[in-house]
Amino acid sequence: MAAENPVERLLSLKGEVSSLPFPADEKELDALRVKYLGKKGAVSVVSQEMRHVPAAQKPEAGRLLQEIRTAVEGLVERAETEIKRNRVLREIENEFFDATLPGTAPEFGSAHPISAVMDEIVDIFSGMGFQVEEGPETESDLYNFEKLNFPPEHPARDMQDTFRLTGVDKILRTHTSPVQIRAMEKYGAPLAVIAPGKVYRCDADVTHSPMFHQIEGFVIDKDITMGDLKGTLQAFVRRFYGQDAKIRFRPSFFPFVEPGAEVDVSCVLCGAKGCRVCKNSGWLEILGAGMVHPNVLSAAGVDPNAWGGFAFGLGIERLAMLKYGVDDIRLFFENDMRFLRQF
Repeated sequence: MAAENPVERLLSLKGEVSSLPFPADEKELDALRVKYLGKKGAVSVVSQEMRHVPAAQKPEAGRLLQEIRTAVEGLVERAETEIKRNRVLREIENEFFDATLPGTAPEFGSAHPISAVMDEIVDIFSGMGFQVEEGPETESDLYNFEKLNFPPEHPARDMQDTFRLTGVDKILRTHTSPVQIRAMEKYGAPLAVIAPGKVYRCDADVTHSPMFHQIEGFVIDKDITMGDLKGTLQAFVRRFYGQDAKIRFRPSFFPFVEPGAEVDVSCVLCGAKGCRVCKNSGWLEILGAGMVHPNVLSAAGVDPNAWGGFAFGLGIERLAMLKYGVDDIRLFFENDMRFLRQF
């Protein structure tokens, strides 16, 4: 731009821009953009030369420059919109469309079988008056073992069973039983709680997974007996597997209950007649249970001389496998839609 007539130069460029033809396609649009808005385009050149404009003429020159830039950018924007619209219209015109063809129905998602079974179990126990509590998945040794009456040398503390986190004094909880301690410390007695959640153990095969789901249930009150425990579990099993389902108790040992029991349900696959799954016994193990150990009550701040209680632990995957006839626990975690669509 010549310093002696900057305004005239800008007026000439403005007239040129105002008479620009509308770009017909992408090629013409790109050429226009480069000619006026590119690094060496007309608008960019005059912008750089504005520093040579005399101070008295700069307001007028600046206004003209802004009008030129706005005009070019507006033309480019309108052209882009129109060219894209025309391209879409051409694509639509060239497409085959038959309004009589059936549409594509949308696919609807559903709850994962593990989530569905867990929700059903929670609903059953909530209907019995249990409140739902949750706890952290990374636990301290104190809550995961010591307060649950696990002595330091107990086999469940071995590295082959427990995931230990490096750099911190924490583990991935091996059961949901720590929630039992936390709930008693928080609420005291009496109390009826179920605690659903994920647990972790170093184990993996067709019936075990390093991560799986449990529901811990317990009741703390006065004059609680094994009869209350059996009645509660019998009511649950009948709601979950049907009115014909039966349970039986077998003596067993767990550090946090005394006495302890393994609980079996009449085989839901063969109707207790005997099959390969139940090894022709007519029974399937589903959970562990027992009367809360006095040491556990004391560790949670509950007087074992005044209060008693029962506790039980359900493996969600185990119940889901029996309910749906699944023979490999890994199917629940492989995200195979052919498997999941069945539910």
